[in-house]
Amino acid sequence: MEWWYGPFEVSFVRNALWASVLVSLVCALAGTWVVLRGMAFLGDAMSHGMLPGVALASLLGGDVVAGGATAAIAMAAGVSVLGRSRRLSQDTSIGLLFAGMLALGVIIVSHSRSFAVDLTGFLFGDVLAVRGRDLGYLAGALAVAALVAALGHRMFVALAFDPRKASTLGLRPRLAQALLVGLVTLAIVASFHVVGTLLVFGLLVAPPAAMALWARRIPMIMAGAALLGIVAAVLGLLLSWHLGTAAGATIAAVAVAEFFVSALAYRVAR
Repeated sequence: MEWWYGPFEVSFVRNALWASVLVSLVCALAGTWVVLRGMAFLGDAMSHGMLPGVALASLLGGDVVAGGATAAIAMAAGVSVLGRSRRLSQDTSIGLLFAGMLALGVIIVSHSRSFAVDLTGFLFGDVLAVRGRDLGYLAGALAVAALVAALGHRMFVALAFDPRKASTLGLRPRLAQALLVGLVTLAIVASFHVVGTLLVFGLLVAPPAAMALWARRIPMIMAGAALLGIVAAVLGLLLSWHLGTAAGATIAAVAVAEFFVSALAYRVAR
């Protein structure tokens, strides 16, 4: 039993666990819609689009979370504005902003010789460095995500399954799309400190995708995704502790492994 409980007797591992649990809940709320709406490319672009904000904040000695959030909000606004063009597909607009923001971030990074460590944390996360204040931020992010998901549920359902009918019913699909982008942005900003921007997809997409194979009701997908995310967090931290691997990467790897196990089980059960 020591194998299971021993690591969590250490304070920073407990903080990492609580942070991972909160992030799993936020990602379950946002990731369900990412999976149902086919917004994975948007999530990927948003996670990398934070780089210039994080880089600039680090160079100026500011808060990297605030910098990343500012860049992500700018990215989300750009996606919403360009998405209104009838001559450009949404994927094209996202791709252009993705490349532009990433290039700007690399240019900023290239002006600093001391940014390598900070960049590593940004890309791969540093969940074992989470502090009590960070847990407060994550709890606030979860509260906001839950509020947006609850208030926008009807609009999100209509947008996911029949955008034209949503417009006919007066459910304002453009507003719904903007709120969805905001929800995804919130999840990514809240998660990047835990698993990093390269691995945030592990918690944002894998648990909801694994659960979507089995559940048909959206609340059930969200609940199952949250549970799978928490299991991935616990197992990931345990494996990381005992095997000496990177914590954020191990959590993401376990989440992705859960999807493949779920997909295999679903195929066998059919």
